[in-house]
Amino acid sequence: MAIKYKFLAELLREDIRQNGAQANYKIATETELMQRYHMSRQTVRHALKMLADEGVVETRQGSGTYSTGRMNTVNMRQVAIITSFLDDYIFPTILHDAQMVFSDAGYSTLVFATENGVGTERSILLKLIEHPVSGILIEGSKTALPNPNADLYQKLRLSGVPLIFLHGAYAELSNLPCVCDDNYGGGYRLTQYLMEKGHTQISGIFKSDDVQGPQRYYGMVSALRDASLPIRDSGLFWYDTQARQEMLENHDYALLHYFINNRLSTSTAVICYNDEIAFLLIKELLAAGKRVPEDVAVVSFDNSYYSQMGQVNITSLRHKGERMGRLAAEQLLHLLHGESVPTRTLRWELVQRASG
Repeated sequence: MAIKYKFLAELLREDIRQNGAQANYKIATETELMQRYHMSRQTVRHALKMLADEGVVETRQGSGTYSTGRMNTVNMRQVAIITSFLDDYIFPTILHDAQMVFSDAGYSTLVFATENGVGTERSILLKLIEHPVSGILIEGSKTALPNPNADLYQKLRLSGVPLIFLHGAYAELSNLPCVCDDNYGGGYRLTQYLMEKGHTQISGIFKSDDVQGPQRYYGMVSALRDASLPIRDSGLFWYDTQARQEMLENHDYALLHYFINNRLSTSTAVICYNDEIAFLLIKELLAAGKRVPEDVAVVSFDNSYYSQMGQVNITSLRHKGERMGRLAAEQLLHLLHGESVPTRTLRWELVQRASG
């Protein structure tokens, strides 16, 4: 909650700004905010208390919560951070690190979530064109697919707004700087690790609509090729944003059951797109009577809290030394100071645990 309530407070500030920053604007109820942003009542109350302490909102007994009209609306030293999901399991740390850097440099932040939808992304970009900010950090939506919003990104760039991409840039905008993971190298390293453990029948499950998925897949199959091991298409499986939401929100694991029953039957190890899918897969493997790692070894990316919250702790890759949020914010500050910056690729290091 410690990070999420700050997200929500900033979203509510932006809602007030977009409605004129005047007094007597009625804020949505606690229940409405819980449903809209998928947050707990405790988180919502903490965010509202923060705004009340700042004098931005006030609660009127029996009526609700209203804006006071006492919020500074100047955007001259303000940056926007666009992410796919506010509740994404690694984004709170990235956002916190970035906000610390911006705050130290005298910039406030606006935070937007696209839900990994290009339509929502377009609405946000149009809003930022209408109400300019100093610069933008962007985690793109469905970055593995052609992007219909390249025209708006180019418009922002030509208007002088510095842009930095997080995790991966669109193919149409590959000339813009990005702070990303070494996804190819990570896929290659995990495959090498499994081969060193004696595995030759290795499966993979990757996300198809974000560019990290194909890149991690490419690292995996390249390592298999270079070791003269078979690349088994039957052992590879893809899922997208909609399937992820079905698993997380509706607890529908039919996709994982299919993967276990039809793609893993001859495999002794699997490389997962990230810790989130690895955590869910291990739960379903154990429920199906499989032992991890004795029957199937599972390895993954991100070294997030998911890697240590299940029955079997997950062997996972973590960033080596550098923190993505801090580095991305520092890169954007360099652009704001008129300097040029290159794309930066963060290296991984392996954290060995019980899963493989």
